[in-house]
Amino acid sequence: MVPASLLVAAPRLAALGLVASFPGLALLASGPARAAEQLEVRLDQLRLPLDLRDLEQWSREPERPPGDLAVWVDLIEPSSRRDLLRLLRAPLVRDRSLGQQLLQSWAGQRVLDEVGDLIDAGQPGKTGPLLLGAMQRLLERQSHVTTIELLRAVPVQQLSLDLDGLLELAAGWRHQIQRQRRGLGALRRLELPERGPLLPLTDGADLRPDPAPSRPRGRAKGAPALAPRSLELTVAHRPAPLRLQLWQPRRLATPPGPWVLLMPGLGGSPAQLEWLAGALAQRGWPVLVLDHPDSGEAALRDLLDGRAAPPGAETLPDRLRDIQAVVAAEHDGRLPPMGESVVLMGHSLGGLATLLAAGLRPEPGLARRCERALDGIPLTNLSRLLQCQLTQVALPPPRPLDEPLAGVVSFNGFGSLLWPHRGLGRLGVPALLVGGSLDLVTPPLSEQLELFLPAARPMDRLALVEGGSHFSPVRIRGGDQALFRLGDGLVGLQPERVQALLLSLSSEFLQGLPQGRAIPVQRRQLDGVTAYVLDREAARRWWDGVRP
Repeated sequence: MVPASLLVAAPRLAALGLVASFPGLALLASGPARAAEQLEVRLDQLRLPLDLRDLEQWSREPERPPGDLAVWVDLIEPSSRRDLLRLLRAPLVRDRSLGQQLLQSWAGQRVLDEVGDLIDAGQPGKTGPLLLGAMQRLLERQSHVTTIELLRAVPVQQLSLDLDGLLELAAGWRHQIQRQRRGLGALRRLELPERGPLLPLTDGADLRPDPAPSRPRGRAKGAPALAPRSLELTVAHRPAPLRLQLWQPRRLATPPGPWVLLMPGLGGSPAQLEWLAGALAQRGWPVLVLDHPDSGEAALRDLLDGRAAPPGAETLPDRLRDIQAVVAAEHDGRLPPMGESVVLMGHSLGGLATLLAAGLRPEPGLARRCERALDGIPLTNLSRLLQCQLTQVALPPPRPLDEPLAGVVSFNGFGSLLWPHRGLGRLGVPALLVGGSLDLVTPPLSEQLELFLPAARPMDRLALVEGGSHFSPVRIRGGDQALFRLGDGLVGLQPERVQALLLSLSSEFLQGLPQGRAIPVQRRQLDGVTAYVLDREAARRWWDGVRP
């Protein structure tokens, strides 16, 4: 018998990645609920009929499986039996208002449509809507919904579960994990020069997660403390002013270098990136952190309170207008002067926004690519949901910024479906793409390496941090009431050490821009953490080592 643990591994891991990057969509990734009485399981051309009422009773009283179900249960090994019970009892939605908003989102409905390919209600093309309707009816009368409740609530007498398809989904997840491990092995085998940081960390901010009270956050040894300045900017495209956080160095560089416009990811906040903004300002670069109101922390609070649907790619047009407006305001003197050129820097969705704001637009054929990429629940690359939602979003035409763009920095960004052939070829400015070896939300092989390879220029660099995850750039300070508590499996290994390395790489990239000096290709070690910095030729050698 196939272990039930295979059936729950992929949804469980998918939930981890979705909670903080695309919050809540994982709650919909398991299936349907009430009038159905029979569940037919299809496996290796076999059809096993189960009584859903018996299955529901067994989920409540596992010591006494009723009727014929007892024979089937006895065939399952104990650990798999426990996994199956957890799956049946697992709350798919824990909060009524949150669940109702999730069901209205583009991504949530897309996930339900794909689940409909695994669960057949005997009405071709209608399973997804049946699941949606069953979930909505349940949420009208109860605050949370379990898997077995949803299965029982579908208004048909019999359901069929394609166990082969579910196992294929789990196999795809395992393949992604194995591919990422092979990729890291190939990267370790590359012959790269060993180098250390060009700039010592002592001239930057204190990067410890909870600095001692005697040294304020963002302060280097012997240096005066830096504190951000809160600003507001009235813009035509939003009803309320944009909120900005300005980090000004004690002294601007002479001649003035670039300033940095820093953008959080989906659901992120300026507070999560203060460690980076303060450290860059301590090193001499003015940093302005942009709080996008419809896709930041406030939007997530509205989602959790049931006041709004989850934000997604539909927020990108206004994000791009935010960027245009802020750069124009600095240029026109409505914001404090910071420099003669700007570097766009962002995490995750913020990283994608930097590429779009720099003028890139999706290559033709995105709808066809998405049809292939989303043929199944995209557990192995969750960013594809956002990329494919862009088929439904009208992005504004590319428009040059009011100040010269000096470069872009994208932490854990993505775009493999958007630019599969040209990559960064039309970007026109140096780019630094940074990924983490543990990132299962935007996997580095597909979302950074494949984006980097087609047309990287001499100044462009791809950096992979060993032990870094999708959320390594996010700093949750001790005592903060974070919306989501991220464990080690999501944050990655030794996050403050990874963040020190991210600071080192981004500082060196910024320092080299005025002179046209690229970060040297290298293997860099800092406080026990390793980063691999690649140009196009080294990235090509890495790719050759990964391909079967």
